[in-house]
Amino acid sequence: MGDLVINELLHFCISGTNKLVDNICRLSPDLLVEACQHILTYLQGQARGVDSAEISDRFQRAGVRLDHEALQNTIRFLLITFRSAGKNNLSGDDLVLRLEEGSNKWSKASLQVLHNLWSEHGALVHAQQQVQAMLSIGQLVDIQWKLGMAVSSDTCRSLNSPYVSLLLKIIEPSGQICQRSFEMTIPQFQNFHKQFKEMAAVMETV
Repeated sequence: MGDLVINELLHFCISGTNKLVDNICRLSPDLLVEACQHILTYLQGQARGVDSAEISDRFQRAGVRLDHEALQNTIRFLLITFRSAGKNNLSGDDLVLRLEEGSNKWSKASLQVLHNLWSEHGALVHAQQQVQAMLSIGQLVDIQWKLGMAVSSDTCRSLNSPYVSLLLKIIEPSGQICQRSFEMTIPQFQNFHKQFKEMAAVMETV
């Protein structure tokens, strides 16, 4: 039963990918270049987002009819493909190889367009992703604390010495929520509190 479910899921994923590839290959080389340019411009940090309405309008004027869901899936597929290629620092040949491994429905013309565009813009996308990774920081969304008596701890060595436990909830740049917890002795917590008061005083002057 488990193997049957897995096989059905695999078939669904493969058929879904092949349908996306079919939609992409319906585009003329010039139209595919235009759509990819929108996405690559965004990934290079030169645009605030990908304007799907503008891409849709261009497709319609060229006589290509895709419903809203198919259009969004096509844009998302190309975005994920280029983003993944940037993170893995793929060459144009490597990108084409991975695409061919994912589906046998690709046309030579479409692959040639993607190869040429990535060979031209891939290094810039990769560089932009490295900059974003260095500048990305998490956002604190919640903080919880409690006072306890230490039985064993790395910092509170003495039995029954008081400590403060902090639990921070942070949204990472990827959008995932993670939690970080740590313990402090009372003097450490008092110093921590003092530094927060100093930061608040500085922020009031800004």
